[in-house]
Amino acid sequence: MEAGGPGTCGGGAETRGSEGRLAPESRVHFRVTRFIMEAGVKLGMRSIPIATACTIYHKFFCEINLDAYDPYLVAMSSLYLAGKVEEQHLRTRDIINVSNRYFHPGSDPLELDSRFWEIRDSIVQCELLVLRVLRFQVSFQHPHKYLLHYLVSLKNWLNRYSWQRTPVSITAWALLQDSYHGGLCLRFRAQHIAVAVIHLALQAYGVEVPAEAEAEKPWWQLIVPPRPGMRFHIYTMDTEIP
Repeated sequence: MEAGGPGTCGGGAETRGSEGRLAPESRVHFRVTRFIMEAGVKLGMRSIPIATACTIYHKFFCEINLDAYDPYLVAMSSLYLAGKVEEQHLRTRDIINVSNRYFHPGSDPLELDSRFWEIRDSIVQCELLVLRVLRFQVSFQHPHKYLLHYLVSLKNWLNRYSWQRTPVSITAWALLQDSYHGGLCLRFRAQHIAVAVIHLALQAYGVEVPAEAEAEKPWWQLIVPPRPGMRFHIYTMDTEIP
């Protein structure tokens, strides 16, 4: 196994070519994580398990060269492992059938023949490989809970009409989901990603936070990240909202 260089982890600036296009490896990871998301939805997975599957996949290929293993096999194993980590267990048969329909639309479910058992054994063996490569560190802190908290607080700040006529929250959630196509989940803290997608959604719709022009700091700098074992708070200019 050939370990990938630390500069390739998380999809840094070097993953783009001279014309600003994504490098071949980044395009592969984009397509495979799209497969993880679509397969996860068809399997009935919640947002957090799908995010965990994408994170496991990206973290694995931070350690291992892309050419060493089939990325789609790693993706299927990531789905299976994420279901265990997030306590939404999946059957390998369901993962295989959903994946088969993804690659061969309109095909019938696979028979329980030798090919099926070979694929199943490959998924299980690859799961063990992923666990060893990641040193069994497959539990992650995702931005979702922070995003929910920040959106609720932001909704209380904004004018009700402005909030209702612009889909800021829907756009922020969509941006968060799309961020898992790359390695942002490995490069930045969960709180920072949550703030970033809200800020981008506000900019996209031209929504301004009240009193931002008069404030000493931008609203996103008023969100204080939590210290280990402590609750985080959002501070306004003169109040504290737990």
